[in-house]
Amino acid sequence: MHERSGSPAVVLLSGGLDSYTAAAIAQADGFALYALTVRYGQLHSCEIEASRRVARALRVVQHLELNVDLAAFGGSALTGDGLVEKNQQPDRGEIPATYVPARNTVLLSLALSWAEALAAYDIVIGVNALDYSGYPDCRQEYLNAFQRLADLGTRAGVEGGCFRLHAPLVRWTKAEIITRGQELGLDYGLTHSCYVPLPGGRACGRCDSCQLRARGFAQAGLVDPVMPSPGKS
Repeated sequence: MHERSGSPAVVLLSGGLDSYTAAAIAQADGFALYALTVRYGQLHSCEIEASRRVARALRVVQHLELNVDLAAFGGSALTGDGLVEKNQQPDRGEIPATYVPARNTVLLSLALSWAEALAAYDIVIGVNALDYSGYPDCRQEYLNAFQRLADLGTRAGVEGGCFRLHAPLVRWTKAEIITRGQELGLDYGLTHSCYVPLPGGRACGRCDSCQLRARGFAQAGLVDPVMPSPGKS
């Protein structure tokens, strides 16, 4: 990401450690952050609350929350259609039940709409194609296609503007992401990653997201401030 002192950028902020890190990298590169969080019908509010904490910590210019109920369509355990798998190998090479149909396409489209309204040409997303759960909309090929769509399908694009879709973490391991966050001074205790939190919002430690997060912290040689100790749930 190239330095753009004071230029506005729309960042998709979920409240997880990836989006927090991606936003912090953009901020360190000089962008003024406009954070977008979407309630897409997920079963719990923990990540929405985490996104507010993260937005405050980053001191974003504006934090906008939108309601787009993808649960009405079904097709994902995250929106109540089926059960979230636990104690599975998170990178087993198949698309898991937690995949939300076309979620990133919907979220990026919303971010693109706001970016065009702001006259901002930069959009930041914290997707990762290495340590992830097999989602097809986290790959570089997908991001390249969406950036092409942004230029073809907007007034700003056809009038000569060029949108830039930033995914600084796309080729990083989870350990590399966490290490970079440490270098930036991020407090990962503000974040939430668990798909099926326990009462009080505690991480379950057994879903794909919890396992990927735990592995990342272990490989980085760091202690996760929100995950349960080994053997506990």
